Amino acid sequence: MPTELEELVAFLHSPQPAVVQIALDNLVGYSQGQHQQIFAYDDYRAITDLKLLSKSKGRTLVNQSVTILINLCDDVRMRNLIVEDTEYVKFLVSQIINLSNANADLMTILLTNIAKNDKITRVFGFEMELSEDQHQVFKSTKAMDCLMDCFVKGSDRSLNRYADFDYLSYFFADISRFSLGRKYFITRQQYDDVVPISKLLVFTEKYDSKIRREGVASTIKNSLFDSKEHMELLTNEDINILPYILLPLAGPEELDEEDMFNLPDELQLLPEDKQRDPVEAILITHLESLLLLCTTREVREYLREKSVYPLVRELHKTMESNEEFQNHCDRVVQLLMRDEAPEGHDEIDMEESDDEDEDKIVEIL
Repeated sequence: MPTELEELVAFLHSPQPAVVQIALDNLVGYSQGQHQQIFAYDDYRAITDLKLLSKSKGRTLVNQSVTILINLCDDVRMRNLIVEDTEYVKFLVSQIINLSNANADLMTILLTNIAKNDKITRVFGFEMELSEDQHQVFKSTKAMDCLMDCFVKGSDRSLNRYADFDYLSYFFADISRFSLGRKYFITRQQYDDVVPISKLLVFTEKYDSKIRREGVASTIKNSLFDSKEHMELLTNEDINILPYILLPLAGPEELDEEDMFNLPDELQLLPEDKQRDPVEAILITHLESLLLLCTTREVREYLREKSVYPLVRELHKTMESNEEFQNHCDRVVQLLMRDEAPEGHDEIDMEESDDEDEDKIVEIL
């Protein structure tokens, strides 16, 4: 016999809209924690019901069904039932880029939560059907290009008054963990002749949005796992990635004149009130990016020329009470200040770190 809560879950596929609404009203609170397993009733029929409900016309109905799906992503089986439904994932993207959708940000969170599964890379093959109005905004019909445009152009709600698209930064961070995602972010795109990662760099100092800074920092880090691309990312003026890694790490401290003028131009003569990123986890992510850049001798020498060591040295002094932070600073310093091995031993193996933030599931109360 089904329990009372399981019967409530079964009401999600009732033919009576009023009954469905009552069920949703009561089930949102049970979509987190130990009660989540009630949604496994009847071979996970609720997941199918919730996906159908999220395609309905009612704003509240969509809001509640998507909220429940977001929370259920804590459960790997339920998460996989969402991401493995290719048509549903394409529907989510279509609704995120629907610039009149009042639930676009919620759907962005759901897209982010299901991006833990490598099936999410199917998004690179999605061609979107765009309206005439959308063609004015999106110059490409490829799903990833459209999502990038939403993130870059829509941060001030100028594209969709209901959405700021901040959570797409977490989606980019997750999808960049897969080789197909990393390749996208560091490859010049035909539709606008721009390397996607270069569009994200400016958001490393968007201090009114921790979400954007955090997601972008992780996307940068993940995009650096191919050491063969490092010099291009550093020296190509259209990308110029180093200043955007260093600026969040830089404080108001004065360096020696020689060190100061060896820094990238963007870091020279910073104002006296320059502040570092206030979030330690973001600072650590940028330090991890520097560690990845230290993989080859060529780049280590470039970083030395750009006074990266003096900047990290000053950063190290300000965070003496944080052991993890100190360890990351120490590793960067050791790689930059040590004697180089003989020729032919130029590359260092860097162990990919586990970033808990990238595995985080966003829950909605």
